[in-house]
Amino acid sequence: MFKRYQHDIRIAVESILANKLKSILTALGIIFGVAAVISMLAIGKGAQQEILDQIKMVGVNNILISPIVQEKGTESEEGEKQLNKFSRGLTLLDVEAIRNSIPAVKRISPEISYNSTIVLNGMRYSAKLVGVANDYFDLYNLPLSQGMFFNDYQEEYGIQVCIIGANIRAKFFSQLDPLGQYIKFDNVWLKVIGVLEKTNVSLTGFEEQGVNVYNDNVYIPIKTMLMRYQNRALVNTKLATQATSVSVFGGGMHMARVVVSSSDASTAETNYNQLDKIVVQVQETEQLTPTTEVLSRMMLRRHSNVKDFEITVPELLLKQQQRTKDIFNIVLGAIASISLIVGGIGIMNIMFASVMERIKEIGTRMAIGAKKMDIVVQFLSEAVLISVTGGFIGVFLGIILAVAIQEIAGITTIVSLFSIVVAFGVSAAVGVIFGYSPAKRASERDPIESLRYE
Repeated sequence: MFKRYQHDIRIAVESILANKLKSILTALGIIFGVAAVISMLAIGKGAQQEILDQIKMVGVNNILISPIVQEKGTESEEGEKQLNKFSRGLTLLDVEAIRNSIPAVKRISPEISYNSTIVLNGMRYSAKLVGVANDYFDLYNLPLSQGMFFNDYQEEYGIQVCIIGANIRAKFFSQLDPLGQYIKFDNVWLKVIGVLEKTNVSLTGFEEQGVNVYNDNVYIPIKTMLMRYQNRALVNTKLATQATSVSVFGGGMHMARVVVSSSDASTAETNYNQLDKIVVQVQETEQLTPTTEVLSRMMLRRHSNVKDFEITVPELLLKQQQRTKDIFNIVLGAIASISLIVGGIGIMNIMFASVMERIKEIGTRMAIGAKKMDIVVQFLSEAVLISVTGGFIGVFLGIILAVAIQEIAGITTIVSLFSIVVAFGVSAAVGVIFGYSPAKRASERDPIESLRYE
């Protein structure tokens, strides 16, 4: 088959080479269309991968329970009513209750954060101290590069040990093994027993949903935090004692309005919760929504119907963001695909013009024995060669664009083989589809009419 039409294809190649500028201009639509499709799909793939990495870092199937802290001047009418009730806020008792009451819970960890400065050998470094349980490291997929996690004894008795992030290690222990060394956080010396692996995942914007900059953190057992650094429940106990005062009017018991001194009031208005967060992980993704509802009802009962907490599911928020990005990427891909269609129309227009310019050539070939299929193959080969060549150039340009976007804009891009095959396949198909009509029209011309054409 190829040998039969080899001469026709050679004529098509000679025609393209003889009109280089016209051929290049004809191929531009395909070149930019393919490049746009590849670069847009690369952006979409990069965004998808980034979301998957973020989901892994915020923890798969995690639920976050955070306190709602009332600030001065923001108290609503509902808040005024709730002054007649009292909640101890988030405490370790809530953690134990959740662990023992909800079968769907796989792991759970309290969290208390404390910002201050590490001092060692005259060097100071701002960092975050985080009090957690051992489950925390599984909840957020935080593997160790060296050392070990907390043991039961260290957790139970609040021993002064810590696990440091990769940046802390690089800052203070670049030249020696950190295991067994001591760092001073505030006025407390902590023994380093482990170092976390460095993570490079970008998580900007999700700090409020439980995502920390892990590389800059120092982790200690939750009871070490409560015993050595801060335990807001101690202040809260005084408020709770005052809140439990009751008076009897007409045989009914009514909880008295809490009256505190100005210093106590100030403390209560900032944060009276013992814990900053409770992180709960369920067994299956399908259990996220029902478990969230059960947690909400349970916490309300435990907190005397005071809504002083909020429950968020970071994975669902990230998946919602992914859906939004998918829609955006589909729109971008559709816009890029229009370029291919425009390029195909350009090829068809040029080929129609080429047919009109070469009517005598068509007539001469048919007069000396060329068949209709030979003419179809000749002109169709021109269109396909232009589109395929444009597709090749477009693939390279698309890869270059994807790399340039990542370097300049800082957007993660991933060029996949699938996107290259699809873009190139579409460009070849465009050549066939939009080149066939002009080729067929050329083959149907009357040879005698063509020879007489001026």
